[in-house]
Amino acid sequence: MSLNRVNPAELSPATGFSHAVTATGSRLVFLAGQTALDSEGEVTGTTLPEQFERALTNLLTALRHAGGTPADLARVTVYATDVADYRANARELGAIWKRLAGRDYPAMAVIGTVRLWDEQAMVEVDGVAVLD
Repeated sequence: MSLNRVNPAELSPATGFSHAVTATGSRLVFLAGQTALDSEGEVTGTTLPEQFERALTNLLTALRHAGGTPADLARVTVYATDVADYRANARELGAIWKRLAGRDYPAMAVIGTVRLWDEQAMVEVDGVAVLD
């Protein structure tokens, strides 16, 4: 499996994401949206960083059980109920990402949404990984 992160000099600096990712592999893993649900199905955390950490942990747990690692992520989408809060916490969210997933960034997008399935959820993360 090979992922090549593409960040053209003509585009703004890619900070915390890659502008494009090319992938060569034999298996795609489509990761369902994960929120800050615990194993009992309850939303945990009262701040966006707390919920982001749990949602990302849940996504990476699903990926690990499918046979992948964070470096296999080609695409991640983050859905946030408050984009201004997401931007205000960007430095902390980036530190959480680096601690849990490393510095190999997938192509990413943050999308504002009115609400998520669980009313208390502030953030949801889904993704696509490419494995050998």
